[in-house]
Amino acid sequence: MRTFRALLGLLVALAIGFTLASPVAPAAAAGPDRLPFNITNNSQRGENVFLYVVGVDLTSGRLGYVSQDGTFTAWSGGTNPPSPAPDVSIQMGGSGSSTTLNVPRGFSGRLYMSFGEKLPFSLTPDGLVQPAPWAPGDASENILFDWSEFTYNDAGLWLNSSQVDMFAVPHAVSVTEANGTYLETGKLKAGGRDAVINGLRDQGGWDGLIRTRGDGIVLRVLAPGKGADSGSFDPDYLAPYIDEAWGAYASKTLTVQPFGDRPDVKFFGTTSGSTMSFTDTTGAQVASFQKPSTSNVWGCDGNLGAPNDQVVGPIARTLCAALHRSTLGRLDTQPSGTAADFYQGDITNHYSRLIHQNMVDGRAYGFAFDDVQAQESLVHSGDPRQAGITLNPF
Repeated sequence: MRTFRALLGLLVALAIGFTLASPVAPAAAAGPDRLPFNITNNSQRGENVFLYVVGVDLTSGRLGYVSQDGTFTAWSGGTNPPSPAPDVSIQMGGSGSSTTLNVPRGFSGRLYMSFGEKLPFSLTPDGLVQPAPWAPGDASENILFDWSEFTYNDAGLWLNSSQVDMFAVPHAVSVTEANGTYLETGKLKAGGRDAVINGLRDQGGWDGLIRTRGDGIVLRVLAPGKGADSGSFDPDYLAPYIDEAWGAYASKTLTVQPFGDRPDVKFFGTTSGSTMSFTDTTGAQVASFQKPSTSNVWGCDGNLGAPNDQVVGPIARTLCAALHRSTLGRLDTQPSGTAADFYQGDITNHYSRLIHQNMVDGRAYGFAFDDVQAQESLVHSGDPRQAGITLNPF
């Protein structure tokens, strides 16, 4: 069971991180109090689409949903076992239709899009139970759906598509700024969805991540960590590469420069046994990490847990990204290289590789820290006037 309460800390941390990442904070709140999101269905599918806007009010910390007019309502009730949540869906038609909904300033969450069926949300005393189709027997496992994630606050809008958990519905995200500038990302190449699916079918051992409904429709491809959790992917897949990459720094030094705008901040890592220790430029030890498991890498957690600080977290993010992209042990300054250097070798994150390869601009959120070196499918505006999500053909 996956509750939105479990994501609350992450969402708030992201909102704080987004604000800190803005080079200049606006003197006053920019953008409308309720930001229009235009949803356009170009999927070439006939089913009605059901939309949901769920998340957290950043001022109160309360979890809830947003109606089409932009009104936030906190969830109430919730039981153990979970009880059905109220139906808060916003319906739009099949391909060729569009609708506009509004998001209030000070809100962070997800916009779900479901084809042909409403999604089963439920409530516990701890929060909203979200669909988790990678879990065998989950009520959503035979529904075609996906989501985007966003934060809208006084510093602007951050909106991204996400493949961190799964790859399902091709959709692009966009923002139009006050000066008319239009930014878009997340658009797949023509035939890109099939290319990702077929690429994984042809990649030995990866076809178990593909989920197909009884009527033959491929609903989604699970991210490798979700596949391993459900028993459909090798839980130790990365172990030989992790051993090799971790061990490489027993005889050489890894330099981590986690801040692109602060190249003077450097950390130096060497390995002794299963421990990688880091010093700063003064020679003081500032962090150490135990060798991660495959699961730790897929989730960027456990031994690679990244606290919201200025030392351990940035190093952990960098290590996790390098292990996903199979550059650790090969490129001794991290992050470094270009997209052409990523995902080399037989043992790598082929799921993320294929998704990036089939994006028009090469950008995707193939794992949690794919924003290292700005590889993520994210649009940001400090002064937005309109956001958009376009469901692309498949």
